[in-house]
Amino acid sequence: MSERTYFKLFTVFLRIGAFTFGGGYAMLPIIKREIVDINSWLDEDDFLNTIAVTQSVPGALAVNTAIFVGYKIKGMTGAMWSLAGVVLPSFLIILTIVAFLLNWKHHPIVEAAFNGIRPGIVGLIIASAFQIGAPFLKNNIKAIVIFLIASILSLLGVHTFLIIITFGIAGIYTLNEGEH
Repeated sequence: MSERTYFKLFTVFLRIGAFTFGGGYAMLPIIKREIVDINSWLDEDDFLNTIAVTQSVPGALAVNTAIFVGYKIKGMTGAMWSLAGVVLPSFLIILTIVAFLLNWKHHPIVEAAFNGIRPGIVGLIIASAFQIGAPFLKNNIKAIVIFLIASILSLLGVHTFLIIITFGIAGIYTLNEGEH
């Protein structure tokens, strides 16, 4: 297990904040690698539970995850150091963009770069979904649940919060029925 110091929390989440572009689900493989694979702060199940919790509250996934993991590892001070690490790169990058690049947003090279980045981000999101969802696809009921959620979200536009609450209640029901 990796060291659990404030500095380590800060530097791990600084790396996550600095080297993950696209936000949200595109960050999950890097967050998982750092939190589960490299530092062993959480196991696979704890990580998935953490993502479920952090996704179910308002705010950015990486920020919520940093706070949650930091708090779990080193309490409130750990949460603050993790938060500082994950937001510092974005803060500095946005300041740079505003200060120097805003006047160049319609330049053909800048537009071409962003047109190239967008499909890459979609690919990262899809890869994240496969990486995180693979264990669930081995269970037919869980695979059906994943398909239902994806269908409901994309076709009916049901709010994510309602999906989380509904399937959380369904999970509690199946626990009471003896299925784990």
